Amino acid sequence: MAQALTGMKIVDLSQVLAGPYCSMVLADMGAEVIKVEKYPNGDDTRQMGPYVKEESYMYMMVNRNKRGICLNLKKEEGIQILKELVKDADVIIENYRPGVTNKLGIDYETLKAINPSLIYCSISGYGQTGPYKNKGGYDIMAQGLSGIMDMTGEREGKPVKVGIAIHDIAAAQTAIQSILSAYIYRLKSGVGQYIDVSLVDAGLAWTVWEAAAYFGKGEIPKRNSTAHRVSSPYQGFQTKDGSILIGAGNQKLWEKFCLYVINKPEWINDKRFLTNSIRTQNVNQLELEIESVLQEKCSSEWLSLLDEHGIPCSPIYSYDQALEDEHILSRDMVLNYEHPIAGPMKTLGFPAKFSETPGQLRSPAPLLGQHNQEVLDELGFTEEKIRELVSNGVLNN
Repeated sequence: MAQALTGMKIVDLSQVLAGPYCSMVLADMGAEVIKVEKYPNGDDTRQMGPYVKEESYMYMMVNRNKRGICLNLKKEEGIQILKELVKDADVIIENYRPGVTNKLGIDYETLKAINPSLIYCSISGYGQTGPYKNKGGYDIMAQGLSGIMDMTGEREGKPVKVGIAIHDIAAAQTAIQSILSAYIYRLKSGVGQYIDVSLVDAGLAWTVWEAAAYFGKGEIPKRNSTAHRVSSPYQGFQTKDGSILIGAGNQKLWEKFCLYVINKPEWINDKRFLTNSIRTQNVNQLELEIESVLQEKCSSEWLSLLDEHGIPCSPIYSYDQALEDEHILSRDMVLNYEHPIAGPMKTLGFPAKFSETPGQLRSPAPLLGQHNQEVLDELGFTEEKIRELVSNGVLNN
């Protein structure tokens, strides 16, 4: 079956999450990705559990559809091998701390001299410029600096980290769209370019509603539990046996909610709840009033009634419930495959459904250095030379 990015070659020097997620999505769409892991132990996620037969599930989750080599870039011969790989590559992805690639001699300007049309994408915590560029930057630090952590949590509680590595994934998605934009430009012009992506910038760019409130009216977003800042009711509510989400944020939905779901027609003309804006100003009182009614029935009963009247709603699942939901399974968001060591495995599916060039799970994540021989054969290295590189600590065995 055809794939959209068949023919694109990517050399991926990144590790852990943001870079590997970026290259995984491109690989899912057909790109050839050669993952270059650091010698001798590989990507740091190989040392992170859980493990299945000594293989890291964390590593396997974001490195499918790639070939892998383990290369010592602290040795000149390792650098020369990388440069050979770059000669016919379309893209290189790296997430070293700024300045490291210059020290190694694999920075953009150096590799551009080898391959003038190269697209070179750097992903870092704070970016390649600015006063914080040399700081170590992980997702949680980006959540703190971007203001996202301060606006997350219970109203009177402490700042709370978002439950997933949101800045890592934001950076990965930013890198994906940037690489594809640069690739399209190169197809038209023949010109490659350098791309600088930071975790902080990528996550901050997602705070569009919050920026509108601040730039427009000087409002500083504060922790608001599950409630929305400009729409109400649009949040989680306690029922008799748990919690559900209700999104009746416009006037039509609000009136249907009052009339047909909770049987409170008098709320439609209640001065506290007349408009969406007024309801949002009185969200704490509104929450108490709604929950006093929702305590009468179980979550499943309310969800059924809300669905019946076309009011957006959802259960609040634990993660295992999410992965077992019939809708998620029907959308092929859980895939099964066979790993050569770990055996039968599950992984997440492809979120975009293409009619002509769908994502494909072609191969599991590579074992450490699995494709050393194969990749170096393609570069013209002899068996004797490969053995010499292994004995000299340039490649793993």
